[in-house]
Amino acid sequence: MNTDIKYIAFDADDTLWDNEPFYRDLEHLFNDLLLDHMSAEESSAELFKTEMANLTLYGFGAKAYTLSILETALRLTNDTIPVTSIKKILEKGKSLTDSPLILLDHVEKTLKELSQNYKLILATKGDLLDQERKLKKSGLEQYFHHIEIMSDKQKEDYIKLLQRLDINAKELLMIGNSMRSDIIPVVELGGYAIHIPYHTTWAHENIKNVALAEDRFMEIKSISDIENECPWI
Repeated sequence: MNTDIKYIAFDADDTLWDNEPFYRDLEHLFNDLLLDHMSAEESSAELFKTEMANLTLYGFGAKAYTLSILETALRLTNDTIPVTSIKKILEKGKSLTDSPLILLDHVEKTLKELSQNYKLILATKGDLLDQERKLKKSGLEQYFHHIEIMSDKQKEDYIKLLQRLDINAKELLMIGNSMRSDIIPVVELGGYAIHIPYHTTWAHENIKNVALAEDRFMEIKSISDIENECPWI
């Protein structure tokens, strides 16, 4: 047992509850509306370019994604996309902010058990209202000592989190589905991290073949495996 770890932080989207499939549904609608102009693969690639260009302006979340889709649709159709199609995108985009909250298997049971011995942190990024809404729907707020909704999850963002908690990186275990956002920054700062892959991952978060310290990083299949397979807690 690693006695240094006092705080366990969890990502939210696609770690505690489903999120990415709802975004893919909107992307599929966008692809279908652009089929007269290009293939789905081509329109998705153009959308991703727009998302990357807009990250520093809009950040992450449902509203940012919807705006990027509208911008891309206008650009790819030379501003000729029908108003009816724009309405469909807007309606589907609004539904992202009120999509069903579906907890992943074993989430609440695991949080309840871990909260008896550790202080749990929710460390997620995205739109503030959107994330607060989802957390309220989840019914999980009671298990968290601290909630951090971040504009991004890079090293400097985790440094700010550590400073707010007044702890060292070695006292933090981060758990999430994104190598880019949840795992790499924390391990590089000297903390511990567990990667739980989700079946659908946004291309921006998908990083492979990263060399990380094996004594502070591991991958498991399910959140229910944390207590049985993690050697640090």
